Amino acid sequence: MAAELASQPETWARAAELRDEQALLPGSGARVAVVGCGTSWFIAQSYAWLREAGGHGETDAFAASEAFVDRGYDAVVALTRSGTTTEVLQLVEGLRGRVRTIGVIGDAASPLVGIVDDAVTLPFADEQSVVQTRFATTALALFRASLGERLDGPIADAERAVAEELDPELAGAEQYTFLGRGWSVGLAHEAALKMREASQSWTESYPSMEYRHGPISIAAPGRVTWHFGEAPDGLDAEVAATGARFEAGSLDPMAELVRAQRVALARARAQGLDPDEPRNLTRSVILA
Repeated sequence: MAAELASQPETWARAAELRDEQALLPGSGARVAVVGCGTSWFIAQSYAWLREAGGHGETDAFAASEAFVDRGYDAVVALTRSGTTTEVLQLVEGLRGRVRTIGVIGDAASPLVGIVDDAVTLPFADEQSVVQTRFATTALALFRASLGERLDGPIADAERAVAEELDPELAGAEQYTFLGRGWSVGLAHEAALKMREASQSWTESYPSMEYRHGPISIAAPGRVTWHFGEAPDGLDAEVAATGARFEAGSLDPMAELVRAQRVALARARAQGLDPDEPRNLTRSVILA
């Protein structure tokens, strides 16, 4: 996990240059569903928001096991690192010959490559660790570049996130709540998942404006409320009043996720855990 995490500025830069692969993704005006499981579902949420908010077409994100794809979509994008996840394979198989499918896949030799209409493979971002870091963010870098976004700033922020000295207080908190708005909501969910997977930490995640509707009740001294992107007015003061630490993410939200990944790794090491092989988890969920 450590080496893969640190390589993200490089893999994002490579993804930004993949013009032919980006051209395989749905063009502007297409009505699209994006599906995935776990981490890939959260990245799908971010991509869907960016695509639709950017005026490129109606875009929905679904967990593959709960997807409503018979809604007249022009294309379905299936995001999966392994290309072997049962729910994704079953969904794509059911769409063959009916809807164009595009796979964004880490393993170029996986079975999904052979059943989608178009395969975008990112083998340079694939990982051995069970806990995803760089594949997820590299796929999102590819998506962002395909929508016409320049990634120079995010890559520079990621370099800072990888190099900065971690604050012991931030890494040693009792509890973390991650918040985001718009496209960073999916990244907040992903940050919480990384902390749970790698370090068995108590983490939660919400859209920023939902935080006041109950979840703020757990804010207290020794706990962290970590915001990705620009926070709603007054939220920092409300959190400070509880005694919790408000971590106002100043980097690009994707780079802020890298910071959270580093905290998860540090917490795992402090507890003697192996973040590459977390308990009860495998690299891919393959059902009988």
